[in-house]
Amino acid sequence: QVQLVESGGGLVQAGGSLRLFCAASGRTRSTYVMGWFRQAPGKEREFVAVTISWTGDSTQYAYSVKRRFTILRDNAKNTVYLQMNNLKPEDTAVYYCATRGRSYSDSYSYSADYDYWGQGTQVTVSS
Repeated sequence: QVQLVESGGGLVQAGGSLRLFCAASGRTRSTYVMGWFRQAPGKEREFVAVTISWTGDSTQYAYSVKRRFTILRDNAKNTVYLQMNNLKPEDTAVYYCATRGRSYSDSYSYSADYDYWGQGTQVTVSS
């Protein structure tokens, strides 16, 4: 089992920045793939970003956040970060951290691709 706890959400003005944190505990060797998703009110949960290696140098981003968001991982702390810059009101959502172990699947952008989820942290961007 893996436990994930997100933090760092809050209220920020458009154009501002936030850094989200996701701390993993338990069976952390099953956290090879670590991703971020978000869900706005009345909308489906959507993929935001993923890191696909222990080094963190293999990443993918949703088109809507490319060049604004950066996903980073610190294996010594079993933590993955989501640095969010130039935030927009449409980034307002509950942000979830998710993880799974290493596998042959190269699918990373669907909720079903992940085994463990955190409880989420609210990000609100005011205009």
